Amino acid sequence: MSRSKLIAEEHPVEKVYLHFDKPYYSVADTMFFKAYLTFEQNIPSPLSKIVYVDIMNSRDSLVKSLKLPVTNSSAYGSLELDMVNFKQGNYYVRAYTVWMFNSSPNYFFTKTITIGEAIDKKLITHLSYNSSQNDKTQTIDAQIQYKSIDKAILANKPVSWSLTSNYEVVGKGKGVTDQNGVLKISITPRKNQIVSKGDLVTELNMGNQEVLNSSFVLKPKPASTDIQFFPEGGELVRGIPTQIAYKAINQDGLGIDLKGTITDNEGNQITTFNSAHLGMGSFYLNAEAGKTYKANITFNNGTKKVVDLPKAVETGITVQASTINPQQITFKIVASDTYFQQNQGKSVYLVAQNAGQVYYAAHSKILTQVTAAKIPTDKFPSGIIQLTLFSATGEPISERLVFVLHKNAMNLTLKTDLPAYKTRQKVRMTVSAKDSLQRLVGNFSLSVTDQQKVPVDETTETTILSSLLLTSDLQGFVERPNYYFVKTDEKKRAELDILMLTQGYRRFSYKEIMAGRFPANTFLPEQGISVTGILRDRTGMPVRKGALRLTSPGRTLSAETLTTNSGLFAFPNLVFEDGAELLINAKYNAAGSNMMIMLDNPPQPEVTSNPNLATEVVNIDSTLSAYLDNSKKQYNNLRTLKEVKITGATVKKPSHADYTALTGLSMQPDHQIDGDRFTGCNDMLMCLKTLAMGLTFDVDKFFITRDYMQGNKSTPVQVFINGNAVDAINLSSVLPSDVESVEIFLKDQLGLVFKNYNCNGVLVVNTKKTPKSNMTLADLKKMMPQSNMLKFSPQGYTKTREFYAPKYLTQTSSYTGNDLRSTIYWNPKIVTNAAGDTILEFYNADGKGTYRAVIEGVDANGNVGRYVYRYTVK
Repeated sequence: MSRSKLIAEEHPVEKVYLHFDKPYYSVADTMFFKAYLTFEQNIPSPLSKIVYVDIMNSRDSLVKSLKLPVTNSSAYGSLELDMVNFKQGNYYVRAYTVWMFNSSPNYFFTKTITIGEAIDKKLITHLSYNSSQNDKTQTIDAQIQYKSIDKAILANKPVSWSLTSNYEVVGKGKGVTDQNGVLKISITPRKNQIVSKGDLVTELNMGNQEVLNSSFVLKPKPASTDIQFFPEGGELVRGIPTQIAYKAINQDGLGIDLKGTITDNEGNQITTFNSAHLGMGSFYLNAEAGKTYKANITFNNGTKKVVDLPKAVETGITVQASTINPQQITFKIVASDTYFQQNQGKSVYLVAQNAGQVYYAAHSKILTQVTAAKIPTDKFPSGIIQLTLFSATGEPISERLVFVLHKNAMNLTLKTDLPAYKTRQKVRMTVSAKDSLQRLVGNFSLSVTDQQKVPVDETTETTILSSLLLTSDLQGFVERPNYYFVKTDEKKRAELDILMLTQGYRRFSYKEIMAGRFPANTFLPEQGISVTGILRDRTGMPVRKGALRLTSPGRTLSAETLTTNSGLFAFPNLVFEDGAELLINAKYNAAGSNMMIMLDNPPQPEVTSNPNLATEVVNIDSTLSAYLDNSKKQYNNLRTLKEVKITGATVKKPSHADYTALTGLSMQPDHQIDGDRFTGCNDMLMCLKTLAMGLTFDVDKFFITRDYMQGNKSTPVQVFINGNAVDAINLSSVLPSDVESVEIFLKDQLGLVFKNYNCNGVLVVNTKKTPKSNMTLADLKKMMPQSNMLKFSPQGYTKTREFYAPKYLTQTSSYTGNDLRSTIYWNPKIVTNAAGDTILEFYNADGKGTYRAVIEGVDANGNVGRYVYRYTVK
């Protein structure tokens, strides 16, 4: 087991969890959050000192990326949801550290965040749709109900609509809303195009030349159901009574309930079963020799299916476990007759681990067919425990996951000085964190919201418990993760056990470890912002012991370094804000005018689509209506400000449409990278290798990734710089700071450009337009960037806003307007100590009803805590 120990020591698993002040937001809000970094046993992680938080929109584009400094294993941040970058829709947030790049991005923290729009809204809509399809054709039937902003039905209004998929219009039409304000649309996409993701845009004519637009993202899937069966221990062995768990899902990836029977190949009914929770359940089966088994299923939507159960193996040994008693794991090692006769007296080993750390190991000899034992759960931390049975030769032969949840590892509570308050009255709230013996030293964050304005379904929330203990160690989507942690009882523990049987996924496989194949540590934990690169002379040779100086405007930052023998340099542990322009200078060397400074590109994970698609909200208007009604009142004054916009003549930005050779391409590229993405980039070609979405670079050419993966390596992408066709290698001659935009075309509807240049895909670099001037050559030379000096703006630390909470010294205080806050109080900096309770003070807003306070956090020993407290405002 020393190899498993190696994994824990050399590849400790770092996790990130984000606690947000609210589960959803509206445009113009500020999102507040705190990041917790933990590693083994959820102890606060000492590894990384920088955490990244990215927010992506439903078109899988990166909208904002934040870089936050970590102190005491946590970081706090804020993001203003401005009206330029954010529109109504489903976004998703991911959080990670550079150390986490060493394992799969499936273990980044991810969460869907829905953002509504209240300021510019003129319509409230409600969409429902379904689709039916075969190989060639698809029909999408949609209905949209329209109401005015005052929730009055808009009947008998003409509407025109169009559906766009992959930048092509695949259907359009006109209609009129009925007396309930409902428009019915039936779309049959033409040209045998099956739409998997489309944008539906509708224009409703109000009369008086007022046309109101609405847009919807459609992700049609044909109605389908799928079911999988999972024998306990990994295999169904003949002659061993085995628990078989199952999980059924619908087309959206959500659980669908069912009932069914198991029959053998002679048609005898063996057993019946009914799903217990979200399409999951289990039954027992003793597979007999010479028999095969089928499951006959009726899903609760009426569809029926007959599925073969996994084939039984003739002989084997398996591990079975039960956690009915939360104080102990009861396990059995069961061998079939033949296995027992062939292996009697041989050794087996049972190992139990969590996140690479072994907490229990036992050696046993096969002396009877069934070996049973108990392990007290206090040997383990809370979370997923992997029980693995090894043969005498160290081969893993059977595996079972169980979940351990310690009830009072952390007794975290909140209480207020009164059970009920008046509006704007001061609240004194006490935070107490203890274990069974003493007060705990821990780090916490607290959010208090007005529950009337921010209603929430606790079972679907992402919480510190569901994230750190459950979903961060499972791959794939877990539906309603917090359900198992709210009022956990025997029934929920049993359902959690079935989740372990069906979604048991390990971070690493013992087969790889036993073969000595360890995950590679390509990245080290970041200790701060560092700027690294190489210094070369004009001939391209690295300069050894070259002197470099880094400064920032105003000299707030100044650092010096010498290059190594191979010309490499590093400025470690820099502190600067995002947007700062830095300057590196090599002119202090002998022959200093002949130097070239090349920067390394910081690693960036690629942008992926939302792994939790099933949690996206289709109808944001109705789902968030209580919240958006409040936002509308709150941001009333913003609308009046918006209407006083003074618009000058818009300057047309350079694009491919400026060049006759490229006018055949679609107006809209498949991907566009704006010039500001290349700040801190030294070599255009190097940067585009990582930033060009949908393209792969091989030797000296780009290819479309999809075709390249299918073996088409003969037709490359054609590169254009300002309309001139060039080889990809010429991209290195473009100055990144001169780039206005890069456009990527994966298709060419008219086929003209692809044919003329014998290419598959086009990459266009547009440089900024320079104003004409009467400059002399000498003036021009002065302006040319010197290669021995480099100006660049790397990603610095994101500035974080403080949460503003007003103080009302008297009930009729000077604040005259309505206090419409939905988040009443947010404090990410609560630290408890061994001395006693922590007291917090804040003031209520004008909302009446129930206020909900949620505190989350981790103590120094890795105990994870969460507590929800409610009080009344009258």
